[in-house]
Amino acid sequence: MEGELKKGDCWIGLSIAIETGLIIASIIGKHTDKMIEGLVNNIEGKTECKNWKTDNWGGYERVLSEEINHEIGKENTQRLERINGIVRQQTGRWHRRQNKFAKEWEETERISKLVISYYNWIWENSRLGTTAAERAELTDKKWDWHDLATYPTIF
Repeated sequence: MEGELKKGDCWIGLSIAIETGLIIASIIGKHTDKMIEGLVNNIEGKTECKNWKTDNWGGYERVLSEEINHEIGKENTQRLERINGIVRQQTGRWHRRQNKFAKEWEETERISKLVISYYNWIWENSRLGTTAAERAELTDKKWDWHDLATYPTIF
């Protein structure tokens, strides 16, 4: 985000499709209204969903438009918190008590994109036996690292 610090503690905001667990968008930044605005902007065009389930942090109420159905409560964010835990386990950069904890936001952003891609396309839910991308019907098989590394993308 323009004009903000690019070092130090930061939050990683995630937006998921609750039905599939697919991570739709992410953003790195300070825990501010501006970060939520960035997450909302990142989602535009990716989904027609107008339902947000959030914890009771006031930033959502200040930022989300009135056309959004906004449900507040920790019980609504249990699945997101579980996915956040899974993603956090995949990278040491998000473990605060380790010497490899990331303070450079740019590096954290790169790593988070890789880990989110891994979660969406490669990580298989042991109970369901499928990846988030399979459940979202974006693919008909679990990908491997070769599939992810060779898929033509533009950064």
